[in-house]
Amino acid sequence: MRISLRFVAATLIAASSPALVLAEEASSDAERIGRLEDQVKALEARTPSVRADSSGLSISSPAFSFQFKGLVQLDGRWFTSDSVPQSADTFTFRRIRPTFQGTVGDFIAYRLTPEFAGDSATIVDAYVDLKFSPAATLRAGKVKGPVGLERLQSGGAIVFIERGLPTELAPNREIGLQLQGAVANEMLNYVVGIYNGTTDGADARATDNDGEKEYALRLFLEPVEGLGFGVAGTFGDKEGFAPRAYSTVDRRPGVTFTPGTVYDGDATRISPQGYFYRGPFGLLAEYITSKQELANGGVRGEVTHSAWQVVGSYVLTGDKASYNGVRPASPYQLGKPGWGAVELALRYGELDLDDDTAALGFAPADGVRSMENFGVAVNWYLNNNLKVALNYNQTSFENFSGPDREDERSIFARLQLGF
Repeated sequence: MRISLRFVAATLIAASSPALVLAEEASSDAERIGRLEDQVKALEARTPSVRADSSGLSISSPAFSFQFKGLVQLDGRWFTSDSVPQSADTFTFRRIRPTFQGTVGDFIAYRLTPEFAGDSATIVDAYVDLKFSPAATLRAGKVKGPVGLERLQSGGAIVFIERGLPTELAPNREIGLQLQGAVANEMLNYVVGIYNGTTDGADARATDNDGEKEYALRLFLEPVEGLGFGVAGTFGDKEGFAPRAYSTVDRRPGVTFTPGTVYDGDATRISPQGYFYRGPFGLLAEYITSKQELANGGVRGEVTHSAWQVVGSYVLTGDKASYNGVRPASPYQLGKPGWGAVELALRYGELDLDDDTAALGFAPADGVRSMENFGVAVNWYLNNNLKVALNYNQTSFENFSGPDREDERSIFARLQLGF
C-alpha cells in the first residue's frame, strides 16, 4: 500500500503541534518570570531598608541614609577633701546627646549632635562632609579641634570618666573648614584646617572672637592595627579676649589668670601623641605645649604652658582593648553565662605654667602654678551599650609662692548608656 509523502508530513505536523505550543508557552512564562524578578529587584533597590540594633536606628537606600544614635551618662560625684564645698557632692547628667547622621547622594554626609545635659541645650557637633575619596574629605561646620589625642576619642569610649590634663590645653570644638583623609594604604591620617579659633580647652563661640583665624595640622600614622603615633598643632593670632582658666580632672577650678589678662598676639600649640593596644592591654600617651602672647595693662609678654599624661589599661576578662573602647565577647545576661568585660586603668599626668605667667602679672602671685593627677579606674562593660565606671582621683597643687593648695581627692561613678 502506498502512503503519500504529503500525508506523512501532515500527520507529523499534526502530532508535533501540541509540543510546539507547550514549548512556546514555557518560554513565554520564563521570560515573564524573569521580567517580574527584574522589576522586584528594581523596586527593592528603591525601597529604604530599616534596621534597629545595638548600633542604633538606621534607614538606608541607594540615594539616602539616616542613623539615630544616643549617649546618656549619669554621674555621681563625691569629694573627700575638706577644701571642697559639700555642694560639690552631687548627681548630675554629664552627657545627654542624641546624634543624627547620614548621607545624601553619593558623596555628601552630615552629623548633628545636640547636648541636653546642663541648664541649657547646645550644639556639640554640626557639620557636612563632601567625601570626594578616602584620601580627601572636606568637612565644614562645628567639629572637634584636631589636636588632643584623648579629646578626639568619643566621650563614650574614654577610659576615665573625665579626660586628663592635656585636654585643658587643646581646643575643644572649632568652627571652620578642614580637609582630611587617609593615604599611604590608609596608614597615614591627616587633617588640615582653618577655624575661627578658641581658647585652650574651650568651645568656639558662635561668631569669631576677634576676626583672626587659627590654622591646624595633624599627621597620625598607624602602621599596624593598634599602634599609632603622630603630631598635631595649631597656630594663629588671638586678640583682646581673656584666656580660659584651667580645670582639674574633676572639673573643679584649678589654674586661674589675673583679671584683665587678654590674648595679644601669636598663639601656638604642639602635641606629640600616640597609643598602643595589644590584646587586653592599652596605653595612651600625649604631651602638649601652648605658647601664648598675653597682655595685662601695660605689660606684654610670651608664656608657655605644658601638660602630659600616660593612661594604661588592662581588660581583666581578656577582651580586646582599643582606642574606640571595649566590646565584651560574652555580654552580661540574666540567668545565663556571660559577665561582660572588666577593665582596670591607671593614669598619671601634670599641667605646668611658665614662671613668667606670675612674674608678668598674668596669674596671681600666690596662685596655682602646677597640677599633678593620679587616678585609678574600674570599668564594667555589661554589653556594647551599657557601662558602669568607678574612678578615684587625687590632684596635688604647687603654687607660685606661699603655701600650696590642699590636695583634692574624689570618687566619681557613672552609668552610661550608648547606642
